[in-house]
Parts: sequence; structure tokens; C-alpha cells
Amino acid sequence: MIRTAITQDVPPIQRLLEHYAKQGLLLSRSLSDLYDNLRDFTVFESDGMLAGAAGLHVCWADLGEIRSLAVAPDHARQGIGSRLVEHCEAAARELGLRQVFTLTYQTAFFQRLGYQITDKSSLPHKVWADCLKCPKFPDCDEIAMIKGLA
Repeated sequence: MIRTAITQDVPPIQRLLEHYAKQGLLLSRSLSDLYDNLRDFTVFESDGMLAGAAGLHVCWADLGEIRSLAVAPDHARQGIGSRLVEHCEAAARELGLRQVFTLTYQTAFFQRLGYQITDKSSLPHKVWADCLKCPKFPDCDEIAMIKGLA
């Protein structure tokens, strides 16, 4: 079941993100940051447990970011990640966004969903506000990918 995240989801979301952050596969998020951005998050629940999470962050009038996409290891390769991204894209359309982007290491996954690699410098400067808090700034090695929404 896909649903909007609630405050009780924040600690499990952080644990899930931290699992992948320790492997260098995505960026860690603090509890404070997750609570501040709770309304951005959607979760996939399976048998009462958090099986996946993703955030849709509005960056500009027509641009959103898919961020912090993670699926619990014991639920991997079941289509949960794709469903979360598709849910975020539908929400982006409802908000009137024309494009969504992601910064990722999982390019093959996002290419299967219709995303194309783009130059990071083509994204608006507002996007980089969060990057200032990143431990990898200014040497970001994530790959920018973008998708137009019909």
C-alpha cells in the first residue's frame, strides 16, 4: 500500500536511508530534516511494515525532485521502487509540475522509467540550496537525470 508518510514513519525512513547511505548509495538524512520535509514523503507499507520510501520536493514553478528513494532489502526487486517513483510523478502532475529530476547513482533504474541523463548545470540554481548541506559538496558525484511529464 502506498500512502502519505506520517510522523511515526520518520524513524523507520531514516533507518532505511541510513542503510543505503552507509554503502554510499544515497545521502543520509537527519531526523530533523525528515520531519521538516515530512509532507514530501510517500511510503510503501507491506504487512504493517515500511518497505520503501520516496520524496517529491517542489523546487520551482514547474520542476520537482524525486529524492531519498529507498526500498527495504528484503523487498527489493518487487517493483516497489518503480511504484513509488510513479506515485511521485502522479503527485507532481497534480501539482502542475512539468518535469521531475533526480540526483542518483542508479541510472539504469531511472532510465527504465523514462529518465534521461542531463548536465547538472542545466538545473536551476535553487536546486543547489540543499547541496550546500551535503558532505559531498562541492564534489558531487551523483548523476542528474530528468523526465518530462505529459
